[in-house]
Amino acid sequence: MTVGEGRRVTITAIAAEAGVSVPTVSRVLNGRSDVSPQTRERVEELLRQHGYRRRAARSRVSASLIDLVFNDLDSPWAVEIIRGVEDVAHAAGVGTVVSAIHQRSTSARQWLQNLRARATDGVIFVVSDLSPPLLAELRRLNIPMVVVDPAGVPAMDIPTIGATNWAGGLSATEHLLSLGHRRIGFIAGPKRLLCSRARLDGYRAGLEAAGIDVAEDLLFQGDFYHESGFAGGAALLEVDDPPTAIFAASDQMAFGVYEAVRRRGLRVPDDISVVGFDDLPEARWASPPLTTVRQPLAEMGLLAARTVLRLAQGEDIETPRVELATHLVVRDSTAQA
Repeated sequence: MTVGEGRRVTITAIAAEAGVSVPTVSRVLNGRSDVSPQTRERVEELLRQHGYRRRAARSRVSASLIDLVFNDLDSPWAVEIIRGVEDVAHAAGVGTVVSAIHQRSTSARQWLQNLRARATDGVIFVVSDLSPPLLAELRRLNIPMVVVDPAGVPAMDIPTIGATNWAGGLSATEHLLSLGHRRIGFIAGPKRLLCSRARLDGYRAGLEAAGIDVAEDLLFQGDFYHESGFAGGAALLEVDDPPTAIFAASDQMAFGVYEAVRRRGLRVPDDISVVGFDDLPEARWASPPLTTVRQPLAEMGLLAARTVLRLAQGEDIETPRVELATHLVVRDSTAQA
């Protein structure tokens, strides 16, 4: 067995190629004397050959720093993910650096420069497209990576943490159908994001299973933020045969729909039912409290932090792809058609 090219090198992989146990590799890394000269020489040669980061071995006792990177930070769901990461980091005695790179090459270059200076133990990316140059540099530095809610299809060697977005879209649509709604509007998130497409596909699947054609005039392209929810709600309420319910692919867009409904002199849910997606803390404090699909954002951050710390400590993980369950939270924003 040999360590594959382009993959992050682990103690387990080095041990397998050297034909020794993981504890033996650990003893070599820690400078212990209870290893034969021949074995030490073989292990050290493999460590050099594969560019194993000796600092990662020290982190088996205590890692020191992880980076958490967003495209932007102006969203409440970012706070929920940060909370999950911080819970794990605090318990492990690890520092967290939170950054936003805004999809700009200058921001990414500056972030990389700062990253090299602080010698991070691992990086968690949230809803990010990893550009080839950025990915290549992180691999060159042999820094463990985890992606939360990947924007596109991630590289096979990078672990991902996501949620069951398709199932969530389906459950929201089925809920509205069960209340007798047949004209159900949908406000989608950014097309480039896998989670957005999955929620839309779940909505389509729910309608199709009920024998209802997807009406193109009931689809609006949003961006997950309040303004697009407001614009989408206003547009959907203007169609010749307006919907009796609107499913917004984020809570923030659902709150925008609330305002569009209010400005038309209508009421939720008396005149129109509204469902969101995320279950942000403010969803239960909205007026009326919002029916939404709970996405376990804090738990996703928590699992991402645990995973990147395990990788930083040279441990293997059970599976590189994890999807945490979503579930519908029914409150007061939906009613019978």
